[in-house]
Amino acid sequence: MRHVTGRARRVGVALAAVLTWAGLLAGAAGCTADGAGGIGGIGGIGGLGGLGKPPAPEDVIRISPDDGSKGVRPEEKLRIRVPSGRLESVKVVKSQDAQESPVPGHLSEDGLSWEPDDDRLALAAKYTIDAVALDGQGRRSARHTTFTTYVPEERFIGYVTPENRSTVGTGMIVSLEFNREIERRAAVERAVHVSAKPPVEIRPHWFGKSRLDFRPERYWKPGTQVTVSLRLRDVEGAPGVYGLQYKTFSFTVGRSQVSLVDAAEHTMEVRRDGELLATVPITAGAPKTTTYNGRMVVTEMLEVTRMNSRTVGFGGEYDIPDVPHAMRLTTSGTFLHGNYWAADDVFGESNVSHGCVGLRDVKGGGSDTPAGWFFDRSLIGDVVEVVNSNDKKVAPDNGLGGWNMGWKAWKAGSAVK
Repeated sequence: MRHVTGRARRVGVALAAVLTWAGLLAGAAGCTADGAGGIGGIGGIGGLGGLGKPPAPEDVIRISPDDGSKGVRPEEKLRIRVPSGRLESVKVVKSQDAQESPVPGHLSEDGLSWEPDDDRLALAAKYTIDAVALDGQGRRSARHTTFTTYVPEERFIGYVTPENRSTVGTGMIVSLEFNREIERRAAVERAVHVSAKPPVEIRPHWFGKSRLDFRPERYWKPGTQVTVSLRLRDVEGAPGVYGLQYKTFSFTVGRSQVSLVDAAEHTMEVRRDGELLATVPITAGAPKTTTYNGRMVVTEMLEVTRMNSRTVGFGGEYDIPDVPHAMRLTTSGTFLHGNYWAADDVFGESNVSHGCVGLRDVKGGGSDTPAGWFFDRSLIGDVVEVVNSNDKKVAPDNGLGGWNMGWKAWKAGSAVK
């Protein structure tokens, strides 16, 4: 039956000496903060020379975005420069999500400008800049400025399969389901990185506008370590909709187990690392409710679950509250599960299910039954392939059915050309 259940170079010269000199001047003539974030007073905080009126700090150190700016867009550039002389030190701090972090950047070779290593500003953040420079006459100036960046009203996230630190079968496909449609798919795709040890080519494929899957050409090799890096934070997935996540997770590929269900022969051959482990009698979909052909991946394992025909578009044919050893193969509701309600002579002889693959079991689920035996030896990510069923091949986006698509077609599904 088919069922749906529920650089970084850090430029850091301290301002202490500068501020001490400024304090001495303040004691003589008083100090006030000017509108440009600098410090005013007799002689400013210039060097010992320069008896004339010093230039205003904003004329010596030019910072963009402007001091006090609000709602600065992420594509605007953070730049600090002097028209002459040189920058002595620059310190930029980003405050975001109640955490402060330094912003790495680099000085130009001539010392006239500074820019961040990452040219894109973070969203919903406050930036604080402290810069010290000497002008063309050797007079020192300092500026302290702040600005805040745009806070988007809407965000998007991706729900990722498989789980972090899990051990999975060789058929696992990395799948991201986004909580809203992605219009700028290339930008989002570039922000997701999937790598493996040992290395193997991994390519992405979009299914519609809200799902992005990754897989190699063939099943993963056992023992492969796969790392998924989501760099979605501040990426604009649709107009005004920005990503939220910046995280890395990984999983391990375990042993290989591929099971071949022959619907005509009513058997399932279970192969572990290429060797035949067992041949198990099964029952597949009846003539009017056949089982999909093709390669399917175990995405969920349930010791027991309820299966109700009405949840998959049937009438009231069945409502079984305690189906044991249930393993989901498709989103649409194809399971491989234990069956205790059919006669024992059905298994290996005839197809009577509503589209699922059934293995003999007992009520409550037995460990020594075919269903219990198979369940105990299975992993999320194992492959179950059905052949010789009088039905179409399962769609590549129905569960993790991407293995039913050729490699050329799979690669064509990337948004990055």
